[in-house]
Amino acid sequence: MTQSGIKLEWFVIVNPNAGNRKGQKDWKRIEELFHKEGVAVRNIFTTRKGEAIELTASAVGEGYRNFVVVGGDGTLNEVVNGAINQQFCPSGDITIGLIPVGTGNDWGKMFGIPMIYESAVKVIKEKKTLLHDVGYITCQNGEVTDRRYFLNIAGIGFEALVVRKTNIQKDKGRSSKAIYFLNLLTSLVSYRKTMAEFTIDGETSSAKVFSVNVGNGRYCGGGMRQTPEALPDDGLLDVTVIREMGRLEIIRNIQLLYDGTILSHPKVDGYRASNIRISTEAPLFAEADGELLGYTPVEFGVVPLAINVVYERKLIQ
Repeated sequence: MTQSGIKLEWFVIVNPNAGNRKGQKDWKRIEELFHKEGVAVRNIFTTRKGEAIELTASAVGEGYRNFVVVGGDGTLNEVVNGAINQQFCPSGDITIGLIPVGTGNDWGKMFGIPMIYESAVKVIKEKKTLLHDVGYITCQNGEVTDRRYFLNIAGIGFEALVVRKTNIQKDKGRSSKAIYFLNLLTSLVSYRKTMAEFTIDGETSSAKVFSVNVGNGRYCGGGMRQTPEALPDDGLLDVTVIREMGRLEIIRNIQLLYDGTILSHPKVDGYRASNIRISTEAPLFAEADGELLGYTPVEFGVVPLAINVVYERKLIQ
């Protein structure tokens, strides 16, 4: 600890259930690697969904400014929300790194965060950082309107339905990219497109939609590239609107979700904006960073350069 009360060691938040309990099984090995590299850490395990938000805010109050997430995108999302919502210091004073042990690990793909623990720990030790925008989504949750911050990608519609199904299976201890893809295919049978009204930076339009994704990041759903040109530090959100498509058309074009060419499809619209409001004829589920939140109407916005993240490789912009 320095004289100012700021603690120099990393506060490590471990999700023991991440990646089919890889967080629990692999922590001792990861901890030994931190010690081997001379990186001082204090760790704590989460015990329930949402707890990492509280743990982060409390740790900031204790003087911690450097955090490591040992988990997946959902745990990373919680730590970001704790860092943004705390009242002890500007969020730009906080740095977050990641040791990926989750199922999708989509945010880390954009920054070259290694899946090999030895390499990921060295990335933390080197501590190359950049200031990263943080998006937010407000949505309905019963009688309450909730706001949630996100580092990577949020969305409504079809993908949120797939997230809902996948998270139910995660809670039962079943989680893999294959399960996500299977849920994607089976959800096509029951999903119904709905009419939506969009206001994007003040311009209003309407269309029947399949899904809408809004992101600072480029990857979601275990490797899909729904916002393939998004930048993490431009002060804007990339928006991808997939308009009404038939099931067979979606299946024929499913590769576009993964190869980065989704914006080339004539029924896909791309935007770059700072404020997006969406209301729908029938409620659509909403999610952020793979966490189901509520349902429409929703509003998306961005907090520019809100938090520091540790990276291995920067995007070529």
